[in-house]
Amino acid sequence: MRPADLIMLLLIFGIMYFLLIRPQQKRLKEHKALLAGLRRGDQVITQGGIVGKITKVKDEVEEVEVEIASGVNVRVIKGTIVSVLNKTEPTKT
Repeated sequence: MRPADLIMLLLIFGIMYFLLIRPQQKRLKEHKALLAGLRRGDQVITQGGIVGKITKVKDEVEEVEVEIASGVNVRVIKGTIVSVLNKTEPTKT
């Protein structure tokens, strides 16, 4: 293998790292922070497209209870929450 081939291979790997791997790691880190910051009253969207309001956060089992209609609550795995529409303010204790 010629030195020019080795340099090209390293250059391609560097470009792939900065264009694909690094942004994906950043998105994953942001999603974990979003899930860690979930609390009661937040309005969320799930991967299935369900929009609802969090009524209970269960940290020990990694799930939340979401009210999707008046009196209709569903249990949702935290990892399936895609985004938070309305964030509530933390309560003063």
